[in-house]
Amino acid sequence: MSRFSYLSLFPCFLLFAHFFTFSNAATFEIRNQCAYTVWAAAVPGGGRRLDRGQSWTITANAGTTQARIWGRTKCNFDGAGRGTCETGDCNGLLQCQAFGKPPNTLAEYALNQFNNLDFFDISLVDGFNVPMDFSPVSGNCRGIRCAADINGQCPNQLRASGGCNNPCTVFKTDQYCCNSGNCGPTEYSRFFKQRCPDAYSYPKDDQTSTFTCPGGTNYRVVFCP
Repeated sequence: MSRFSYLSLFPCFLLFAHFFTFSNAATFEIRNQCAYTVWAAAVPGGGRRLDRGQSWTITANAGTTQARIWGRTKCNFDGAGRGTCETGDCNGLLQCQAFGKPPNTLAEYALNQFNNLDFFDISLVDGFNVPMDFSPVSGNCRGIRCAADINGQCPNQLRASGGCNNPCTVFKTDQYCCNSGNCGPTEYSRFFKQRCPDAYSYPKDDQTSTFTCPGGTNYRVVFCP
């Protein structure tokens, strides 16, 4: 949030603003149903080790944008929270402060945007590592999931240790990365789309991959639904 010095003159306004932010905050329960440990990551939010059946709840303020939740696999951290992960690593930190390294399945969201709607999606633009469900637990709107065996069926050119890369990560060309904005579906994006129709398969895949809920909705992200 922007900081304005003149707000100190209006304590009642500050109290109201604090109440508004708190009352419109959204909660995200992150649950691991995988048979293996997943180190959950969230920006904003940090990170948490989740063994099978464990969950972690974070809160995001109204107006939060460009937020992500993802899973990291085969991590090893020391007592200071420093180490490495095979997939989804965020600069070697348990408590993520930056986005993770591909390949990683992403739950993305922006809260209280146009018409006070939340916008959310599952994105494979950074590839795939862990099956995921991203669903509202309040409000009258639908959830989304990507639970196909993408790692097992991944094309040879996109295979990575612990996951399946998106072609932009591998080939780094405009055709796959859409740097110029003039790109369309490819054979690789169709591979992802056929298996996870609700998920972003390439950067311009908006029409079939962005979903909304009313502002104030709470959500659940499940690994291996």
